[in-house]
Amino acid sequence: MISKSETNSPEQSEIENKIQKACKNCQRDRSLVELIAVSKRQPNELVKAALDRGYRSFGENQVQEAYVRWNSLKPLYPNLKLHLIGALQSNKAADAVNLFDFIHSIDRDKIAKTLSLEMKKQNKNLPCFIQVNTGSEPQKSGVKPNEAVEFARVCSQDYGLSIEGFMCIPPIDEDASPHFAFLNKLASHAGLKSLSMGMSADFEDAIRLGATHIRIGTAFFGNRSC
Repeated sequence: MISKSETNSPEQSEIENKIQKACKNCQRDRSLVELIAVSKRQPNELVKAALDRGYRSFGENQVQEAYVRWNSLKPLYPNLKLHLIGALQSNKAADAVNLFDFIHSIDRDKIAKTLSLEMKKQNKNLPCFIQVNTGSEPQKSGVKPNEAVEFARVCSQDYGLSIEGFMCIPPIDEDASPHFAFLNKLASHAGLKSLSMGMSADFEDAIRLGATHIRIGTAFFGNRSC
């Protein structure tokens, strides 16, 4: 979110204008789309500049990297929201539950069980998304599309997780729009209202097709140095 008292960089102003235009074109309220600034591997000075401008919603891919950056910063910003958008290993679940506010990448039964146990230990109930492998890519994480609805039910009813919606990363060499539309349909069948989809190159299409959370890194911060 952006504080009204702060000004955006030119790049961030352009993104905001595109988000507002995309919402207007499909008659959606701008407040229904959350911009997650993907800060993975970004220099601390760029992240701090975004914080100074009032941004409070950030996404990280790796738990260890996120801890190095945010463990000392987070207490300074009470309204900060950290989203884990990358794959999660079981041995990092405790740290993830401790640091993050949202988990976007539940991709298998083992992780769902581990997170459930860890949240009970820490007395937390973090909102979660299930990652769906909409392209059925063997090298990519995510539950199979034909198992997503049932898996959402198991996570919610059997494990007690707070499942907000589905997340996807479409195949890089395909038009993302059919994948976004497919994820929207799956979420409807599962009775879920949130969709984490859309990145720097395709977030406008994602908004048109129902995204509630868009994950923007390169267009927000600029190209990473590594």
